Amino acid sequence: MAIEAEKVPIHLKMTLTIREAAEYSNIGINKIESLLRTPNCPFVLYVGTKKLVKRKEFEEFVSKKTVI
Repeated sequence: MAIEAEKVPIHLKMTLTIREAAEYSNIGINKIESLLRTPNCPFVLYVGTKKLVKRKEFEEFVSKKTVI
């Protein structure tokens, strides 16, 4: 009998994949990837070569912008 892991809702996760961040914010995957490539991006977290999005910092960044 396999124990199924409980899924953590996106709004409770500390970090998001690029796909989750796109779904959460309604911003395209390509745009999020380009934002993560900018120098000193405040919401990127590198795990090896994988890029994750720090949810709270991403929310703050988006809430302060009028144009992305």
